[in-house]
Amino acid sequence: DVQLQASGGGLVQAGGSLRLSCAASGGTFDDYAIGWFRQAPGKDREGVSCVSNVDGRTYYADSVKGRLTISSDNAKNTVYLQMNSLNPDDTGIYICAAGLAYCSTYGCPNSCMDDWGKGTQVTVSS
Repeated sequence: DVQLQASGGGLVQAGGSLRLSCAASGGTFDDYAIGWFRQAPGKDREGVSCVSNVDGRTYYADSVKGRLTISSDNAKNTVYLQMNSLNPDDTGIYICAAGLAYCSTYGCPNSCMDDWGKGTQVTVSS
């Protein structure tokens, strides 16, 4: 199993930026795809972005393309999510999860991810 710890959330004004981190321990980091998911109040959990640590393949939900950038530092076992031009619709708990690398081929759907962290709160004020 992989243990995941998300950090970097906070309160930011619309148009601002945040950088989230997902630190992984256990397992073999290089074998995994790491995904970021958003849980907003009253809404289903949705996939935001994911990256394959094998080949660097990335996926972005349409709602975040051009504003969010995912990257992986295999030496630090950490995946980052740089979030720019934030808007109130980006508010939610951001959770990182790990699955086998092939999950990135399908955009890291919830059902493909095996290990989940606890998340970090992102609040964007208007």
